[in-house]
Amino acid sequence: MKTAVLASLIATAAAFAPAKQAATTTSLNSFESELGAQDPLGFFDPLGLVENADQAKFDRLRFVELKHGRICMLGVLGYLVTAAGVRLPGDIDYAGTKFADIGYGWEGSQQVPVAGALQIFAFCGFLELGVMKDVKGTGEFIGDFRNGALDFGWDKFDAETKLQKRAIELNNGRAAQMGMLGLMIHDKLGNVESLFPGN
Repeated sequence: MKTAVLASLIATAAAFAPAKQAATTTSLNSFESELGAQDPLGFFDPLGLVENADQAKFDRLRFVELKHGRICMLGVLGYLVTAAGVRLPGDIDYAGTKFADIGYGWEGSQQVPVAGALQIFAFCGFLELGVMKDVKGTGEFIGDFRNGALDFGWDKFDAETKLQKRAIELNNGRAAQMGMLGLMIHDKLGNVESLFPGN
């Protein structure tokens, strides 16, 4: 009984203690108008990665987000295409293993011969180190890998259209990252086929 009375006294005393003012960070507020802070979530940083960040850290995180989003868009597309049964013609190795004999998902990645996996690894390394770079002074924005060499009509768009297309790419990349995670989880659970149309 004495413990209950003591606890209630402490609780009532705490109720009258001065409230601590919520600290607002100017760095967090400065990123609320950046590309990607859009409805319905607005600026969303649940892990607080840019809580005390400067513009350079934000740009680095945006660069990584764009790159991973692009990789995942290709990954989801590749997963769905191979799950649909689309394969290259011919053999994958000199032993006579056909591309059509390779599965998809984790199982398929383990069926690729070692030499083929090493070639994929080397090609990805080449892209990472030599091609997929943001060369300073040539890009219009963070993640612009054209590097003054490719255009594909981008320069014909007005500023508003460019911003809209960049927002679409950012959202598609975010969705693809979640989609790739979902595909990998369901692939390991063994029920990924139930997610495909017609099943």
